[in-house]
Amino acid sequence: MISSLKDLEQYRSAPNLDILEHSKLMAELKKYVDNADWFTIGIMANSIKEAIDALRESEKMFNWPPMNIVEKPSNEGPVFLKANQRTKDVYIRIEYGLGEGILITCQQDNNNNDTTTLGPFPLGFFK
Repeated sequence: MISSLKDLEQYRSAPNLDILEHSKLMAELKKYVDNADWFTIGIMANSIKEAIDALRESEKMFNWPPMNIVEKPSNEGPVFLKANQRTKDVYIRIEYGLGEGILITCQQDNNNNDTTTLGPFPLGFFK
């Protein structure tokens, strides 16, 4: 049973979540999001489309303006997408050997505050 964001830290790939687990994690995540100044997102997926779909769903969930895809591979394969909410830049690269899921790093304008990386969340977590 996954009962908190801390429980996700043990996973390399996002676990399947039931409705109760999803609800608990979403409520806890929203507290982190409310206290962050901006975000970076890492998405590990089996395809470019899956990664971009997960990014767009997270943008909708948090009412973020769409970010711009600066670079993406011409080949298909497993990918790592890195998005920076502050610059609105998205970079996608082919990367083998990763898990699958979404990592969200809560960033602070004050460099003295620690950043917090949360996840991995399932790719469809923000649908």
